[in-house]
Amino acid sequence: QVFTINTVDIKVQPSVKVKNGAPLSIVCHADISKSTDFQLKHNFTIFKDGKLVFMTVSDKGDARYEIPMARSSDTGDYECTVEAGRKTKSSNSLHVWVTGMTKPILTAEKKEVLEGEVVKLRCELPEEVPPLYFFFRKIKMNSTPKEKFVFESQRNFSVVEFSVEEGDNILQFDCFGRRNVKLELESSEHSNKTLVTVREPFIKPTLNAKPSSNITEGDRIQIECSTVVARLRDIEIILQKNKTILNSVQNEKLLKYSAVATLEDSGEYLCKVEQGRASKTTKLNVVVSELFPKPVLAASMIKLDENKELTLSCGISGFQKANFSILRKNSNGNIWLKNSRNLTMRVNVNDTGSYICKAEVKGIVKESKPVTINVYAPVSKPTLSVVSGLPEVVLGKSLLLICRSVMGTPPITFTFYKGNEIKKIVVNDTYAMFLDEDIRQNDKRGYRCDAKNNHSSGMKTSNILNITVIVPIKNASLGSVPYGEVEDGSETVFLCSVKEGSWPIRFRIFRKTDREVLLFEKNENGNTVVWRREAMNRQDTGTYYCMASNRANVDVKSRPITISVILAAWQKGVIAAFVLILIAGAVTLTIWWFLCKKKK
Repeated sequence: QVFTINTVDIKVQPSVKVKNGAPLSIVCHADISKSTDFQLKHNFTIFKDGKLVFMTVSDKGDARYEIPMARSSDTGDYECTVEAGRKTKSSNSLHVWVTGMTKPILTAEKKEVLEGEVVKLRCELPEEVPPLYFFFRKIKMNSTPKEKFVFESQRNFSVVEFSVEEGDNILQFDCFGRRNVKLELESSEHSNKTLVTVREPFIKPTLNAKPSSNITEGDRIQIECSTVVARLRDIEIILQKNKTILNSVQNEKLLKYSAVATLEDSGEYLCKVEQGRASKTTKLNVVVSELFPKPVLAASMIKLDENKELTLSCGISGFQKANFSILRKNSNGNIWLKNSRNLTMRVNVNDTGSYICKAEVKGIVKESKPVTINVYAPVSKPTLSVVSGLPEVVLGKSLLLICRSVMGTPPITFTFYKGNEIKKIVVNDTYAMFLDEDIRQNDKRGYRCDAKNNHSSGMKTSNILNITVIVPIKNASLGSVPYGEVEDGSETVFLCSVKEGSWPIRFRIFRKTDREVLLFEKNENGNTVVWRREAMNRQDTGTYYCMASNRANVDVKSRPITISVILAAWQKGVIAAFVLILIAGAVTLTIWWFLCKKKK
């Protein structure tokens, strides 16, 4: 009894794509070859998406899995496995799509709700298998439906809440579902519509203004807001203007607000009634007419010298009967000066500031725009000096000048001059600075500065400041007579000179052997200095150089010269005579020794 399983096939009747509710058959066929005609039991197993859905044992080559009414949950990948006599073979996978979803069922927790409450809805897709998408709709007359979306990965129903808003009366709700099949979305039909009735917990508030919504400033205005409510508990009435809360009451049906009307009270008022989540509003526009315009403060002068007379006058165009007062503005509070329409005073510098006047009619107080008064003290004679201290500058460097005026009301205008040429104009409080970068060697022009402010006395001028221009040292050189070799005991003259440089010049001469030794130092009002060195000796042999400097504080060093001290002529003669005597003695001694040896 030899056999082999050639192939296992799976097919669907009537089609791999059927409608929801139609009959569906999954047929599994095994093609088996036998050596003889003998009976062979087959184990047929059908899987959907890897899960066992059907199993049977047959001696025939076919097995049929019948689904009388196909549902969308039957959609999936089917596979058939045949086992016979320890031999197993599986078919290829076959995708079956049951189109169309079951109609969802929508239920509401309540059929009647109050404004501000929520409607809790439950939408279910029976016989559908998650993951599923649920869409809920809130439908209101003459309005676009509001929609909410929920994704459910583990269950075939979903629950949402819709808030009930002001103006909602009779609401309808429905839902539908969607699923994803092979990257395609499939939608169900819409559920039954569920009707929910909405009751008002209170009526829209009534907002009134007494005596009228059009009044004149100075009159008393009373605003009332009321409502009709089923229960007073947790009711709150709020009165607002420009989002500012003016008054509020709780657990009452009436709110009152009273005030003396001003122009600022014109505008839109809003009354809001709240209870739980429910709220309703009413608006009222109030117009307050002007009783009198703002006063105007006039000054006889706004810029004046100290000890001058200033007159301030306050008035209202086309209106005479008012109580006036004049004040000076201050950061810590306005300073009262006089209860009058006019104020005359002799001013000093401390009276500089802003002044206002106030007018009062029928309890309404209005304030004028501020008027700024500036009182000026004359500037003192300015002083001009160099910031570094001394009235001098090194050629090639910049010169920083400062001009000060100890007295005088700022702002002060400072003008810098070089000769008669204006170099810079600066506006500051008490001083100004000028940097001159154009310094020339033979520039003889003096500096001065002017100072002036708004005082009628005019401009003050400083003394002329003359500046000394210091020329730095250039090209120091050192020479000597004699030059190079000097006899021991003789005199040597050293000459140190510079090409240019402002006097006085500090000259120094050094000798360098194993260390530097200062030999000579002198301040000279000239470009040359001479130093005589008497009786040179052998220790004076070495390298010499000179260094020159002035108030530019730059040391300029010469090129070095070498001096060698040699023997004098008479010293050479003595040494030669001594050597000749030694030679003569040696010769005499040699001749004597030779004669003595010959006699023997």
